[in-house]
Amino acid sequence: MGALIVLALTLQYAPTRDIGQQLDAAGEARVAVLGKQLRCAVCQGVAIVDSPASMAQAQLSKVRELVAEGKTDEEVLTYFVQRYGEWVLLEPTKTGLNSLLWAGPLLLLGLGLIVILMQQKKPANAPVDAGGFRQAQPDRVSEDALLAKVRADLEKE
Repeated sequence: MGALIVLALTLQYAPTRDIGQQLDAAGEARVAVLGKQLRCAVCQGVAIVDSPASMAQAQLSKVRELVAEGKTDEEVLTYFVQRYGEWVLLEPTKTGLNSLLWAGPLLLLGLGLIVILMQQKKPANAPVDAGGFRQAQPDRVSEDALLAKVRADLEKE
């Protein structure tokens, strides 16, 4: 009996899911595209259009409302960025400090290629071993100095 009372009271206060007004096909397509660009605050990494969370559904209703008001895609995204910060965007912008996030992998790849090419540079006149690899030439100056020292040591004996 107590469970029925709790259930009845709970149903009275349960929020209703209002999806707002339905738009024409083009408007709903815009809502879906915009919903794919916005992150659900509850699900962490899921677009609001794909999230079953009530907060995501409320955000999607707000997107639908803004589209119905005639706002552009940029204005809708700006609305959410102003309220939730840039974190709400599933794809970060390519300006400011975020440009390092976009350019960083390319810069590292280029740096890696330069290091690899520098490591492969060998003298053209180096002898080739049986495996087809060029052997490094010994440093002639240090070899001559060492040879002279050995000869001097041998003459002392």
